[in-house]
Amino acid sequence: MLNGKRKALLLLLVVFILLGFEAPIKKDRYFYEKRGEVVWEVPMEDKKIALTFDDGPYPQTTDKILDLLQQYHAKATFFVIGNKVERFPQTIMREIAEGHEVANHTFNHVYFLRSISSTTIKEEITKTGHALEALTGIKPLLFRPPGGYYNEKSIQIAKMLGYTTVMWSWHQDTNDWKSPGVNKIVNKVLNNARNGDIVLMHDYIQGSMQTVKALEIILFELDKRGFKFVTVSELLKDQSDKRISKPL
Repeated sequence: MLNGKRKALLLLLVVFILLGFEAPIKKDRYFYEKRGEVVWEVPMEDKKIALTFDDGPYPQTTDKILDLLQQYHAKATFFVIGNKVERFPQTIMREIAEGHEVANHTFNHVYFLRSISSTTIKEEITKTGHALEALTGIKPLLFRPPGGYYNEKSIQIAKMLGYTTVMWSWHQDTNDWKSPGVNKIVNKVLNNARNGDIVLMHDYIQGSMQTVKALEIILFELDKRGFKFVTVSELLKDQSDKRISKPL
């Protein structure tokens, strides 16, 4: 026998169904991945991996990272801060000249918490986009929110401005910004490397060269395993091309 409270809940559920009410949509990773609005990784059969670097440019470390990438004919994606674009334009131009991808990471490294206004979100993304386009003549297509803070508002504003929001593989967050030690950074990447991963590192960490030292080992080992280092956009293009080429 159903008690009174259970009967009431059951009746309420029946009324909701009859009136066409639906359960609230859970806007989680699966929701945004299915809609193609946020990218965490691009699983694939090919041995390709995307190294990404946040918070630069910063010549003292970015130039050393570029030197290492050049040695391995590796391409990477740099998510840059707009005010540093204006301070270090030569480094940005070197990134472009050497075939790397330069993407948007806001102008002032603002965390897009729910309390942040739509106006601020739009300004932070737009100012960096304009700075990059004025310098390079290329409009960036990818955006990464600082700290990984995103919400429906930030995703839709980025989309409206022509960007895809890009995060990183959860198993490839090196936490290098904490300066955890070279070995920890190296082990995080090498022990978890999968095809289509997007690896999170930083080319600006005040007072630390751990990422640079770790990258030297990471590049050597992954190259030995047969991985090709590509930009995030190249991963996305491969995914798109394979969908198109699939037989109907």
